[in-house]
Amino acid sequence: MIADLDTLERVALDALARTETPAALDGWKSANLGPQGILKTWMQRLKEASRDERPALGKRLNEVKGALERAFEARAAEVARSAPRADAVDVTEPGIPCGLGRRHVLTRTIDGMVDVFGRMGFSVADGPEVEDEWHNFTALNIPESHPAREPTDNFWMAEHGGVRRLLRTQTSTVQIRTMESTPPPLRIIAVGRVYRPDTHDATHYSMFHQMEGLAVDEGLSMADLKTTLLQFARAFFGPEAEVRLRPSFFPFTEPSAEIDIRMQVRGQWQWVELGGCGMVDPNVFASVGIDAERWTGFAFGLGVERIAMRRYGIPDIRWLFDNDLRFLRQFG
Repeated sequence: MIADLDTLERVALDALARTETPAALDGWKSANLGPQGILKTWMQRLKEASRDERPALGKRLNEVKGALERAFEARAAEVARSAPRADAVDVTEPGIPCGLGRRHVLTRTIDGMVDVFGRMGFSVADGPEVEDEWHNFTALNIPESHPAREPTDNFWMAEHGGVRRLLRTQTSTVQIRTMESTPPPLRIIAVGRVYRPDTHDATHYSMFHQMEGLAVDEGLSMADLKTTLLQFARAFFGPEAEVRLRPSFFPFTEPSAEIDIRMQVRGQWQWVELGGCGMVDPNVFASVGIDAERWTGFAFGLGVERIAMRRYGIPDIRWLFDNDLRFLRQFG
């Protein structure tokens, strides 16, 4: 029986040396050292040995058990060192394909508009989206009694330090900030998000984008304004595009007009209302310290979503903000 134990030890160690994975190690341990393993069976066979053989057999059995346990621990450490880590990268495994990104349809529209006005000498100006009453209303000649200041038309915030703030409702605030810090002549466009508590439907959203332009110089007139808009229309929509101005009213311009552009919509030329414009009101110049006797200016505002929807035939403004890749991939 001592010889049998010697054979058991040799065979078990040979099998252990061939294990390569944690699963193989677990199988070896169960077969040799587990509750139902071969060593457990040998311990039960001690009862079959004679009284004289039992001490030597028990000693040898303990030696074999100890040898197998030490060998198992050593082999388990070797396998653990050679096994790949859970966070390791297998450089031979095929990678996950990365889809090519593309500009959002609104970004494409804004970039195109900025490019056209940039070629006409307009620089890009920026300003905060959280504004105060002065820049959003007062400096723009909007009186306190005007409906545009009503809580139902604005996202008002808590008063802080005696100043009421709100999410800006127009990028005209950037025009005011630019005139406060930059003496004329100047020519800028301001593009960014604006906020109004509108109910979401096919043509309204509580957040949208505006691009407003401002030019201040000596001797500017409505003719310069219409020429600028016409040049933009033909560069952006095609050489057959036209512009017409319809009389309107805005507190910050005088005279004021609505902007209609004749553009292609789904292959057909149509008149589309895109925004408002006019000559800068002298009261606005006075609020920023510009001499209205010397300087004149014109301003215009265009809805970016409105232009994108007409240009690309998009019937619902909500589609622009749903982040549905099936929709966005249409605009390469």
